Amino acid sequence: MENVPATLWIAACAHRLQQQWHTVDPLELEDVARDLWRDARLRAMRPEEAAVEWLRPITDRAGSIGRMAAGLEADLAQPPERNSSPILP
Repeated sequence: MENVPATLWIAACAHRLQQQWHTVDPLELEDVARDLWRDARLRAMRPEEAAVEWLRPITDRAGSIGRMAAGLEADLAQPPERNSSPILP
């Protein structure tokens, strides 16, 4: 966003990153936000949107893992199918 001063954009972006990564040093997150601000495509977005866009590969993967784990839990909750093989009991 062209109207937002760089320092404010970086601070807002770092704040959004902190919401995802509670244990990371805020100064490191400011460095990441500063790197994001240097990307013209991300800088054109609102800082919160830029952070979400940058985090998307991480959050999408975490969501996929969560869905996969939920599917495994559902499979484990069902009784096993009986073996229809004439050889095996």
